[in-house]
Amino acid sequence: MQPNTLLDAILDEAGISHAGLAAHVNQAGRARGLALRYEHTAVARWLKGQRPRGQVPDLICEVLAGRLHRPVTLDDIGLGVPGEPSTPHATSLSGFVERATALWRSDEQQRPHILGAPAVTGTPAVMPVWEWENPPEDVDVSRGGRHRVTPADLEMLRAARTHYEQMYRKAGGIATRTRIVGFLNAEAAPLLRGSYTDATGRQLHRATGGLVAIAGICAYDSDAHGLAQRYFHQALRLAKASGDRGLGAYVIALLVNQALFMREYRQAVAFAEAALRAAGKHITPALASDLYAMQAKAYAHLGDGTSALSCIRRAEQAAERIRRGYEPDETGYVQPGLVNVQVAEALLSLGELVAAGEHAAAAVDNPAHDRGRVHRLAMLSTIELRRGNADKAVATAVQMAEQARGMESQRLRDRLRAVREHLVRNGCAGTAEAAELIDGALRVPL
Repeated sequence: MQPNTLLDAILDEAGISHAGLAAHVNQAGRARGLALRYEHTAVARWLKGQRPRGQVPDLICEVLAGRLHRPVTLDDIGLGVPGEPSTPHATSLSGFVERATALWRSDEQQRPHILGAPAVTGTPAVMPVWEWENPPEDVDVSRGGRHRVTPADLEMLRAARTHYEQMYRKAGGIATRTRIVGFLNAEAAPLLRGSYTDATGRQLHRATGGLVAIAGICAYDSDAHGLAQRYFHQALRLAKASGDRGLGAYVIALLVNQALFMREYRQAVAFAEAALRAAGKHITPALASDLYAMQAKAYAHLGDGTSALSCIRRAEQAAERIRRGYEPDETGYVQPGLVNVQVAEALLSLGELVAAGEHAAAAVDNPAHDRGRVHRLAMLSTIELRRGNADKAVATAVQMAEQARGMESQRLRDRLRAVREHLVRNGCAGTAEAAELIDGALRVPL
């Protein structure tokens, strides 16, 4: 049995206790001539995944609809019958909001079935991208809730996205994730359920989409890949509701990055193509350069050197067109040198060590935020070792280990371990000292 996260979330929204729901269901049953004697223990069993008998699911909907002043369906409370078609509401934007906020609540409660879920592959992985790219569009995203969403609310969400992105770059995703998920539950969820016009709703869904994308990045950085993927899919749906094609393309870039990590190289190529195609003129040079660079890495892993080099050229051409101040906040991660380090990785996979070394050195020479600098130094150290420049590799690895201090990130730990392994295998002078420094960083539990 899977816990019923939807029922849990809607009870929280309605502000009704387990004992309160049981009492209201008993009362609603009496009105139908039913002698029900439910207590809070029964509600606890329903939340664990047990399905109530007979007319009780309908009674729960009736009680919650009266409390929330809106229709509530069986799908909304996680009691739709498997195999039967969903109600239109379940696939609507408001239905999506209820499922999304239920996930945030389960994540904040650290439910094991949410945190440990594997990433989906095949059709379930592709469908959210296909649905983003294709009709129907959301004609009207307005909503009638209890509290009116104001411009100040929207500004708070945008400021929060910047705040948590900076925190992630400095401290890592593990430290940041609980903070941003708590914010989504406390601040973003009530706003999505609030009252807003279509125009305000577009801005609200865009601002929330940017935040949810950062939550996905933090989950990815924490090795919770199924959860990260669900956040990315949510951000993509919010981007569609906002009508901002550029935001959707940015979210797909995050999915491309995850696909590369999971060695789903053909999917990475296909997703990048979908983003470039569907966003069209709305795609910025910074985002285009990153998408082409990631495609190059995917092609290199697939052994297709011709396509990889073609994508490298496109990435470099797009990077030359980047104009600071004309890019949205989300693409701020595409800093000078990022394309170089992506290209270096692609060239390394193709065995082009000299060219890879030049790109990696250029990446390190450019200023980067704390986290990006660790990745750049790790790449340069790896390439220098492969080229036989052991002294340079060791010196770079020492810089990398020192730069990584204070960051809680599984991805950075992966990089540290990989560099350490290469150093130890090489066995040249100074590697023991560098390996010991890395071991010290790895000993601190996350």
